[in-house]
Amino acid sequence: MADNNEMTINLVILGRAQTGKSAAGNSLLGSSDFESRCCPSSVTMCCSLGHSCRISGILRRNGCELPLRVRVLDTPSYPHSALSKEQVRNAVRSALARSFGEEGLHLALLVLRADLPLCPDESDHTIQFIQELLGPTWKDFTAVVLTHADKAEEAGFSEELYLHSASSTLLSLLSSVQHKYTFLDNQKTIIKEERATVLRKLLNFIRQNNYQVLQLKHSIE
Repeated sequence: MADNNEMTINLVILGRAQTGKSAAGNSLLGSSDFESRCCPSSVTMCCSLGHSCRISGILRRNGCELPLRVRVLDTPSYPHSALSKEQVRNAVRSALARSFGEEGLHLALLVLRADLPLCPDESDHTIQFIQELLGPTWKDFTAVVLTHADKAEEAGFSEELYLHSASSTLLSLLSSVQHKYTFLDNQKTIIKEERATVLRKLLNFIRQNNYQVLQLKHSIE
């Protein structure tokens, strides 16, 4: 994850179609590596790995600034409009092992839309899919990213009020992943300060997990 000169974190993006998965990946990288557009069908057809440049102003170690690099694996959605569950699962498993097999995975980011309710069936299918990918310790290595936060804000919901009004299904999911979540505005290009805030939050989740990584060579056998 880190050497004496910089730190690298490995993230995978998971979620349903049109939740803003690819846009979230672009926001974290500060790039436009992943295709992201409104479409009546699933846009992402295969896994793609993106790399950030060295990001400064996020980390300090021993009183000195430590540059950060972010690696994000974007994945096809599940359910998918053109691919079966087995095709998506096999593609993601292969890409995870290929991209992060040696270094390990720090966090899987489950992307949900803040402006749409999470229904029990959707949650059950999503959790089952993540369990199949990551194994029994999936809760330790999963965080929730709530996209389209601007729409919730426009509707008058602060973060506190949003969570107070959220469905029991969403609250149960957040509780199961030890309340590892962050909000993200996908409707506009994320500014440097906003990206720094989100990255610091993700790094805090990794720190809370004692910088452990999920060794994917074992989890996908």
